[in-house]
Amino acid sequence: MLETIAAVNQAVNNFVWGVPAMVCIIGVGLLLSVRTGFLQIRKFPYAIKTTIGRMFRKKDASDGAMTPFQAVCTALAGTVGTGNIAGVAGAIAIGGPGAVFWMWCSALLGMCTKFAEVTLAVHYRERNAAGEWVGGPMYYIKNGLGRHWQFLAVLYSLFGVLTVFGTGNATQVNTIVAAIDTALLEYNVVGSGALSTLNLVVGIVVAMLVAMVLLGGIKRIGSVSERLVPFMALFYIVLAVGVVALNIPRFPAVIESILAGAFNPAAFTGGTIGSLFISMQKGVSRGIFSNEAGLGTGSIAHACADTRKPVKQGMFGIFEVFADTLVICTLTAMVILCSGTAVNYGTAAGAELTISGFTTTYGGWASIFTAVALCCFAFSTIIGWGLYGSRFLAFLCRSDKVVRPFFVVYSFVSILGATVDLGLLWSVADTFNGLMSIPNLIALLLLSGTVVKLTKEFFASEKANG
Repeated sequence: MLETIAAVNQAVNNFVWGVPAMVCIIGVGLLLSVRTGFLQIRKFPYAIKTTIGRMFRKKDASDGAMTPFQAVCTALAGTVGTGNIAGVAGAIAIGGPGAVFWMWCSALLGMCTKFAEVTLAVHYRERNAAGEWVGGPMYYIKNGLGRHWQFLAVLYSLFGVLTVFGTGNATQVNTIVAAIDTALLEYNVVGSGALSTLNLVVGIVVAMLVAMVLLGGIKRIGSVSERLVPFMALFYIVLAVGVVALNIPRFPAVIESILAGAFNPAAFTGGTIGSLFISMQKGVSRGIFSNEAGLGTGSIAHACADTRKPVKQGMFGIFEVFADTLVICTLTAMVILCSGTAVNYGTAAGAELTISGFTTTYGGWASIFTAVALCCFAFSTIIGWGLYGSRFLAFLCRSDKVVRPFFVVYSFVSILGATVDLGLLWSVADTFNGLMSIPNLIALLLLSGTVVKLTKEFFASEKANG
């Protein structure tokens, strides 16, 4: 029975994260880019000015809302996860250095996709019974497409609920546990016999912290995210830039391997990876998996923002993909390629390859830093997905009364993630995560005219007031 489920899941997963999905996500990104006149490039300086400028402006949000900056930090909390450290390493190992180029291409289109998702989420959001702003793909399907498309909103939320415990929580806790175990074993702080007890303790601590944050409501989620996300991102960026600076003579060759390797992978992988298609597929799928443009999840956090201008909040969507993929994922790639650490091309790799890049440059102590970074990245993802899960369930049950019980159950899953090997369940969750993109992409396609209209109106009014 389990073998049948695994085989069916593998087939669906290969389809969902395979060529058809890549074509659909890139196709929608390209369509939105063309229809908005490549807004993500034209208005990039405006997007950076709008987002960076508002980061340093202290402002309290109204009741039941987050500040626009808290909203982007919560969305980044959900997207900047272990995939930025482990996933990029896997893409380079299987797709060669050229995969990074294709990751950049997918991010460029993804910036416009995320802009559209956030704009629609704020435009079509509504207040729940508790007075909080709620929005996201299920709401822009419900309020933007009419009665005949309601089944898409239900499907999206259902796939989301089936994803949230695995992708959003347990796999992340598993990464926290693995990072802590590796660092402690390396310095002989604990013996391997004590690991099961240590993992249980870590699981309980994480569960308590998650419960404390989530049960504090939207304000506390926003408050924790706005402190944790900039700290962890800056922490990681500074040490990654250090690796590049200390290995600067290798930098020109690395850039050449990325640009030329995108079209001729074999030249830079010793012939192990000769397929241009594999390099393209790995880079594109890694970019999408990391920044979630096309999945729509980040827009759920943005819909909580205390703003009256959907397009202005949409600029945060552009910034989010830029920060997640073009900055953090690129730096991970540079750590691996500039450090000179050995890459076993054609063989699956994960966080250990990134850790090796840091330790090759800085020495053994860097494994502790990477463990801290992984813990922060994973914990922030758990919080972000906790908010998403509550929104999916509340939409399906048409009641906010399910939210607090959900947060309690969701917190307890952290203990399971730390102590139990639930391999098949997590790969099923990964499949449902990909399936979420289908209803969302259909909605983006059908509502692309609304995005264009809102964008034109916003910039016309800005010009008139400017």
